Amino acid sequence: MAHIVSRSAYERLTERLNRFPQGAPPSELLTRILKMLFDEKDAQRVSLLPIKPFTVETASRIWRLPQAETRRILDRLADKALLVDMQVHGEMKYVLPPPMAGFFEFAMMRVRTDIDQKLLAELFYEYLNVAEDFVRALFTEGETQLGRAFVDENALSETNALFVLDWERASEVIRTASHRGISTCYCRHKMLHLDRACDAPLDTCMTFNTAAASLIRHGHARAVTVSECMERLAMAREHHLVQFGENVRQGVNFICNCCGCCCEAMLAARRFAIMHPVHTTGFLPRVDTGSCNGCGKCVDRCPVAAMSLVSANDPHHPKRKVAQVDAERCLGCGVCLSACTKTASLTLERRPRRVLTPLNTIHRSVIMAVERGKLQHLLFDNRVLWHHRALAAVVGAILRLPPVKRALATDQVKSRYLEALALHYS
Repeated sequence: MAHIVSRSAYERLTERLNRFPQGAPPSELLTRILKMLFDEKDAQRVSLLPIKPFTVETASRIWRLPQAETRRILDRLADKALLVDMQVHGEMKYVLPPPMAGFFEFAMMRVRTDIDQKLLAELFYEYLNVAEDFVRALFTEGETQLGRAFVDENALSETNALFVLDWERASEVIRTASHRGISTCYCRHKMLHLDRACDAPLDTCMTFNTAAASLIRHGHARAVTVSECMERLAMAREHHLVQFGENVRQGVNFICNCCGCCCEAMLAARRFAIMHPVHTTGFLPRVDTGSCNGCGKCVDRCPVAAMSLVSANDPHHPKRKVAQVDAERCLGCGVCLSACTKTASLTLERRPRRVLTPLNTIHRSVIMAVERGKLQHLLFDNRVLWHHRALAAVVGAILRLPPVKRALATDQVKSRYLEALALHYS
């Protein structure tokens, strides 16, 4: 094993990470990041782990180590937030988080002295903001994305509020979570090291449920009450931040409070708008061109450059301008409405077509895997013996897919996996 470690530990880990539906295309920058976060032995060990939750017993069998030693290693990796540990029916299970949203963010969600965070921030910036392979794989491949925007509930009229379901409300996610944690915003912390950060507050990163419990347990997040978390949400909205959360209806694990200048999701929405890298809310701003005075405040406030000023085509005032919404870019977050205070020319209206949101993490992962041609990695992971309940959950998610995507899933299982088996054993 020592020979394998010295030869290809980080390549093997990259290959493992690329099995996630989001993908992690290999690159020299990614290797440098992984070398900062994992030593060679840990990289080799983690590269052997399943991509689904596993027990100490499973890792012990894979690593061929005693269970006591295995547990110590797993707990150490969880202390570094390279693994997430969680109690499931009274049993501790571990899971390897994807790079994003996962251990990339965890590495910068608190001030640390065990790694050079300034150097890591510089590498993250090059990898995510200059090079494009990873962010393209993360945000633009397939129709189903990792995250979605939440509407500012304060911007809703009484009528519109009736059409917002509980899972579409950040406030309801906070109220119903089993655990709530607050951490330093990864994006603005990264930009802070590069002298590029804005003045938005840092302590706004929200995690929930089992993910929050793990991060709190290992000191990467601070446990907060419902009321304090709601106060943080209000503070974020006062600073005109967008709520960007996990793209599921059940068990939302994170809500980021994003600015348009630092945060990866908003930057991706600007760079790849036509590819719809962020799922929108069910609303769009509507401009009352009769009352709009063309002040441009909504243009300045929009985090994804979806607002612009155009000619009002007013023959009596040929220079008059009014705001215009680019529906293809707009997230429907409602941040622009808070800028329109003098004329109240902006209101939210329902989108013609309701945005579809996956039921839970398994459902979303299956859809993303189908769209990206990676379903075989979820179904047939030769590093773990699937529990029948886990397999049933994935198969159930496939059966709930629309006919076209269900056919794609069937094709992947039949062709890609069986073809790989034939090549492997030929």
